[in-house]
Amino acid sequence: MSTTDAGSAVITLTESELDPWVTHASTRHWLTGPGLPCDSGVLSFAGLGREGLRTVADSTGDPEDRLSAELREQLVIGGLLGPGGLETESVLLDGATGEISTTYFLHDRPDLMDRRPLAPSLRTLVRFAEATDELAGLRGQFASYAGRFGPKAVAEASQHLLAVFRDGADGEPAPFWKMAALIRPLSLVAGRGGTSGLSLDLPHRLLDQEFGPGKVARFEDVDFPATLTHEPTRRFLREVGLPEEAHVFSLDTDVPLATLAEYHADTDGPAELPAGAHRLIRLGHLVEDNSLVVDGATGAVLNWSEPEATLSPLNTDVSTLAFTLWLLHRERAIDAQSDHELTTDTYDQLAMTMLQVLSAVDPTGVTAGRSGRHYWTDAFQDEAGGVL
Repeated sequence: MSTTDAGSAVITLTESELDPWVTHASTRHWLTGPGLPCDSGVLSFAGLGREGLRTVADSTGDPEDRLSAELREQLVIGGLLGPGGLETESVLLDGATGEISTTYFLHDRPDLMDRRPLAPSLRTLVRFAEATDELAGLRGQFASYAGRFGPKAVAEASQHLLAVFRDGADGEPAPFWKMAALIRPLSLVAGRGGTSGLSLDLPHRLLDQEFGPGKVARFEDVDFPATLTHEPTRRFLREVGLPEEAHVFSLDTDVPLATLAEYHADTDGPAELPAGAHRLIRLGHLVEDNSLVVDGATGAVLNWSEPEATLSPLNTDVSTLAFTLWLLHRERAIDAQSDHELTTDTYDQLAMTMLQVLSAVDPTGVTAGRSGRHYWTDAFQDEAGGVL
């Protein structure tokens, strides 16, 4: 096995290292020639670089011979990457046909393992991953999107990426790539931290267009507690607003916004409140007894869990909160338009894709996940709860 350093590290294998597992001629040529990139925002081949080719049977042990025959001789070559660069599903190569698929390793129940298609060949897999990385970095074939944002940019980038995938898979890419083309470009809807003083500059009336006329509430200065001193947050709530109802979120609109301390004093809430409850302004509630609050001094958006009496980061600020609510609403609309194709059989891949989009715009979830739970991460991944 070797790695070369021509621009970026590449993993290649020798002919002898491919024997006897890889017999497919073009796959052998690819692995001994162009090779596989070490670094990708979508895939990791680190395991192949460390351990070389290994079969699923070798990787599971499976002393009781419970693996299906079609999985036993598949070759483990890498993994799909989720937010924070963590591997999720394993990527498999069929040494006889060159086809690429994915699986979850179930070491205790290998008999329940199965495969999902990913790409018809290594060449196609690398091409698709490169296109996805270029979109994320707004470089290469997506360089022209740098500095552009809004629904038009989203639609054009989505069609562009989908065309790449369809061309490389005879018109029918695997669900993983199809949802990548539909979901990943959504990160282009908002500009990055310019005139608003917040993380994002949302297009004018974006929320009104998404949630419908009269469904977005805006506030006046009289509605703000004195402890809400963060001016960009005040301006956003006055001029842009937030949706009154957004599936998992309901905005407080019946009375002027209250601090968390004031809210619980009026509702006979729990005696235990977080430190600084007088400067935490309650914007509304999330499902399962969670209050969504904003720090009046910094603009940080937090989640107060009443059952657990814990305060944890939710979003960087109200602009990324609004983006998150818009993202959820847009994904559900896209899924409905496709007869729920996104959430049928591939919910886990959809959740991972959604979290990658959110983390690209707002890294709060990745940062919070290293030290504790993050509401959006848990909610997106909860298939039974049906958030997506």
